[in-house]
Amino acid sequence: GMNGTAIENFVCVIFNVSFMNCTWHVGRTATEDTQYFLYWRPSEIEDVTECQNYIKDDCGRHTGCRFQNVTIENKNAYFLVNGSRGGQNIQPYEKNILLYQIEKLTPPLNVSVNCTEASHRCRIWWQPPRTSHVKKRSCFKYEIVIENK
Repeated sequence: GMNGTAIENFVCVIFNVSFMNCTWHVGRTATEDTQYFLYWRPSEIEDVTECQNYIKDDCGRHTGCRFQNVTIENKNAYFLVNGSRGGQNIQPYEKNILLYQIEKLTPPLNVSVNCTEASHRCRIWWQPPRTSHVKKRSCFKYEIVIENK
């Protein structure tokens, strides 16, 4: 494929435990009739499949994909974005991503605060974020910011 036709800025994010969005920018020399197709393999033992739910730009070009029911575990996923314009193939783009590295965690759950005026103390407690792959509570680190209002 011609130089500058491959996608750029490929980014994937996993959120709300099992949803994943992958997005990209069209190539610098891509024309309006360029179309991209994303294929992925969640792990080495699974099959390569095409995106089922594309995100499109104003020209109808695929610029991303939405996934559901993604399981993270220790998977090293493979991504391929290829395409064509005017019947000619464009430069393909390939990337491997360790899925646990791209998860955006939910906030901690059920945050509670109990302050007693007499002792000038507050007790704060919460439950860990929802996630599909972290089994030990000790894996999480938290930061508390207290603002005096």
